Amino acid sequence: MTSEASIRMQDWNQYKELLYKLLRIRMIEEEIVLQYPKGKMRCPTHLSIGQEAIPIMVCENLHNTDLMVSTHRAHAHYLAKGGNLKALIAELHGKVTGATAGRGGSMNLSDLSVGFVASTAIVANTVPIGVGLAFSQKLKKSNVITTIFLGDAAVEEGVVYESLNFAVLKRLPVLFVCENNLYSVNTPLHLRQPANRAIHEMAKGIGAKTQNIDGNDIPTSFHSVCEVMKDLRENGGVWFLEFQTYRFKVHCGPEEETFTDRSKTEFDHWLARDPLSLLQSQLLTAKTVSPEEIDKWRHEIQNEIDEAFTFAESSPYPPPEDRFRYRYADSRNEWLRHQLDKQKDEVLT
Repeated sequence: MTSEASIRMQDWNQYKELLYKLLRIRMIEEEIVLQYPKGKMRCPTHLSIGQEAIPIMVCENLHNTDLMVSTHRAHAHYLAKGGNLKALIAELHGKVTGATAGRGGSMNLSDLSVGFVASTAIVANTVPIGVGLAFSQKLKKSNVITTIFLGDAAVEEGVVYESLNFAVLKRLPVLFVCENNLYSVNTPLHLRQPANRAIHEMAKGIGAKTQNIDGNDIPTSFHSVCEVMKDLRENGGVWFLEFQTYRFKVHCGPEEETFTDRSKTEFDHWLARDPLSLLQSQLLTAKTVSPEEIDKWRHEIQNEIDEAFTFAESSPYPPPEDRFRYRYADSRNEWLRHQLDKQKDEVLT
């Protein structure tokens, strides 16, 4: 943990803002945990509880016009980039007002108004998409940065190496953010990858600039993230950041850890390094924030969350006549729509 003396050298007010954002994302997902058993959210849901500090640190350095692609565990990325909360909760409910019109669920989110292009259920699927976005921006000679989130299991997919190689070759304005939470579903890292081979070192071998960063202690890591983003904007080239972190829920769903695949000793070690508890304790000790102020935040955030769930539950489901919409980029193609209409009864029977 960062010492109090070193923390004082940082901008405490900015850490206070980060604490609010971290608390907001945590409370949103905790409410999802409470509401999920009611059966109104029927899509698989992968929670980011324990990992929220990473997208907060990254997104604090991004502009609204910068682009991002994400993974199946996308809630924190989406929210940190500025994604609409009501649209997120409506999407989890399968409603037409959702982020992808009720068709994608938790793992397929999008909010183009804030540059959050896509998340996906397929491991590593958005990595080449993100590289393509970055290539497009370079051809346009824009100053847009593309951020690609991926997990430790994604580097076991060949497309990651192909994409990283191309990005390095073309010096694309792209940031790879690897959230290493040590597990692929329930399989630990040491059973999937050699113990003496660090993920960021592999990226370095391909030619990316890299850092290995603590993903849970914001005062320790935030300055490093800011320096990386500054270098990326000023000097270009590919950056690959590996963040060490841990998820506090099971791989998929709202359930608590049962310690059948992860040991309680390991879990407790990481729980003691909960990014929310760490930052809150540090700021309270420094008297940058008061318990009363945090309580006020909690009340404000809970009201926002309650409004989002009310909005989602009162929103309509997509109408049956729209079941073939959004299957192609140009849904206005009349010939194509006519062909789909001719086939729809046969397809549905």
